[in-house]
Amino acid sequence: MNKKRVIIVGGGAAGMLVSIFAAKNGCEVTLFEKNEKLGKKLYITGKGRCNVTNDCSPEELLNSVVQNAKFLYSAFYTFTSQDMMDFLEEAGAPLKTERGNRVFPCSDHSSDIIRALERKMKEYGVCIHLKSQVKSLLLEDGKAEGVCLSNGSVFKGDAVIVATGGLSYPTTGSTGDGYRFAEKAGHKVTELSPSLVPLHTKENYIPEMAGLSLKNVELTVKSGKKILYRDFGEMMFTHSGITGPLVLSASAHIGTALKKNGELTAFLDLKPALSPEQLDSRILREFETGKNKQFKNVIGVLFPSSLTPVMLKIGGIPPEKPIHEISREERLRFGALVKSFPFTIIGLGEFKEAVITRGGVSVKEINPATMESKKVPDLYFVGEVLDLDAVTGGFNLQIAWSTAYLAAMAVCEE
Repeated sequence: MNKKRVIIVGGGAAGMLVSIFAAKNGCEVTLFEKNEKLGKKLYITGKGRCNVTNDCSPEELLNSVVQNAKFLYSAFYTFTSQDMMDFLEEAGAPLKTERGNRVFPCSDHSSDIIRALERKMKEYGVCIHLKSQVKSLLLEDGKAEGVCLSNGSVFKGDAVIVATGGLSYPTTGSTGDGYRFAEKAGHKVTELSPSLVPLHTKENYIPEMAGLSLKNVELTVKSGKKILYRDFGEMMFTHSGITGPLVLSASAHIGTALKKNGELTAFLDLKPALSPEQLDSRILREFETGKNKQFKNVIGVLFPSSLTPVMLKIGGIPPEKPIHEISREERLRFGALVKSFPFTIIGLGEFKEAVITRGGVSVKEINPATMESKKVPDLYFVGEVLDLDAVTGGFNLQIAWSTAYLAAMAVCEE
């Protein structure tokens, strides 16, 4: 009996995993990757440590998806983060779980994850073509029947799986090829924008703190009175705005409103562990100790050194004012500033800074149980090319793994 021939376009996270499970289940698998090696974007994820997934329940996975979570119900329940962890451990990549249930290789090297996937690909006989760019899909009689490469050669198959990624980190080869293929096949591609990106801010006092990292702060982003995002964690000031895990997750929630309004108001609670009353007691203690000193020489104990000049600048109390001359209203106003440090968000970072792409192939036109196109039989889409995205923490890679697994199972069953 002839084996089913499956062609995969793209050798990133989703492409590698779908090739393994399709080959393991008896398909003859050929994978085309335009780069000189596999997993180029996987190599740089998690700052080169590779946050492979999040060790949580399918419900928690779904709650972390920003766009089209319902579509992933079948994927997340069929191939869970635990399934992916078991797979990698068995493939020779020991894992560890860190704060926030983020899962990394024990070695802290993403290359170990890529090598584990490559070993499995070789074990199951996946035919890998590197430096091979797919120019177009071969669509005949309304079905996917193969691919045409940029060098003119044609490869025929019984099914084609598109795993080309998005537009983020274009240096890794993510140049939107999959969106072009989808549109030519008659699919709708929703509006594309960078997600999980740094944010640009308006105020000139933000760049003065460039390089300053803050832990355990709370970020709130509002559109008028409506709260768009509020969470607690780590962030960093840059020359053009703010970045860090807390900020990247915020960017996934505020992109649409930012585009519509042009700017959004934001606040940092610099001391979220203290209530306003507790903070005031703390400030009073410092004032009592240094009642004959100038304001600028007392408040430094409350903040990192590069934050103090900015707090003095916008705090409403003259830096030279003696502590004993500061009124209760001035002190309370300053406390309110600590609990609600203001700035304005005016833009998102670019695709070259984005961890993922928001938008993609419309999931309304994809079967959520198989990842097969509802428009073109034998054509499948997996991973970031789809209109799916989640917050930071390993969730976006789990989208790639789970959708890839469903496509592999479906393509082998036919």
